[in-house]
Amino acid sequence: MPRPPSTPSSLPHRVPDLGAMVLLLAVARHGSLGRAARDVGISQPAASGRIRSMERQLGVALLDRSPRGSRLTDAGALVTDWARRVVEAAEAFDAGAQALRDRRDSRLRVAASMTIAEYLLPGWLIALRAERPDTAVSLLAGNSAAVALRLLAGEADLGFVEGLSTPEGLDGTVIAHDRLVVVVAPSHPWARRARLTPGELAGTPLILREHGSGTRQVLDAALAVHGGLARPLLELSSTTAVKGAAESGAGPCVLSELALGEELSARRLVKVPLEGVRLRRQLRAVWPAGHRPAGPARDLLSLTAHPSGPVRG
Repeated sequence: MPRPPSTPSSLPHRVPDLGAMVLLLAVARHGSLGRAARDVGISQPAASGRIRSMERQLGVALLDRSPRGSRLTDAGALVTDWARRVVEAAEAFDAGAQALRDRRDSRLRVAASMTIAEYLLPGWLIALRAERPDTAVSLLAGNSAAVALRLLAGEADLGFVEGLSTPEGLDGTVIAHDRLVVVVAPSHPWARRARLTPGELAGTPLILREHGSGTRQVLDAALAVHGGLARPLLELSSTTAVKGAAESGAGPCVLSELALGEELSARRLVKVPLEGVRLRRQLRAVWPAGHRPAGPARDLLSLTAHPSGPVRG
């Protein structure tokens, strides 16, 4: 069987660069080196030098120069025909690449953990809409583990997670910090407590977010330092459900301070001071390792650092 032609690892050294070919086509079109130079936006001496360099590279004369202008030699006419095909192919390549960028920029798939999806992303997406009104955005909300899985499966372009570290297989950047607090209904006995110990918190059944959530991860890690883990009274998959159960008096819960502003202001929930436990966590933007966000994902990422974005506590 005949062997397939090999693919060169680089262009042969006698193939001129694309800019030189564009200049040669301009000379053929205008019949003047000076007008061709103006057409491509360079000086006439620079254009003349570029054509001479091209002639040395190819080993043939391309132009007959005279006071009346520049005329293609026979070899120059042949090279110009070849150059035209190369430039047209390059223009088609560029148009195709632009079409790919347009398709990418027409949509943005965001995956975010519940707290970020509910309390931070709406403002960022409104700002993004002002910058990119033609980009359709879809939001997939879930816990931090689910966000990581969506990114790794190629189902999202950019993710936002809470927790102690960047999930495996992803790159990321910290965009804000957040604090978890213990809250109870005003009727709960803890509502009158001046402080709570780690042992009391670990020994009391709590209304908790599910395993895989950033909230649960941070709480378990903080209590493990003191030899305990959070004990579930209820395990619920949304911040809203956890707050509702706590407001009903079912028991204490531990949630992001970001999610509790309205409830604390209206005293539907009461904060219980906790001593000796650091319930601080990082909020991160994340993406598949080695694939820095581009297009609308890059723009959304930049908005998270805007002064109107989250307060870094």
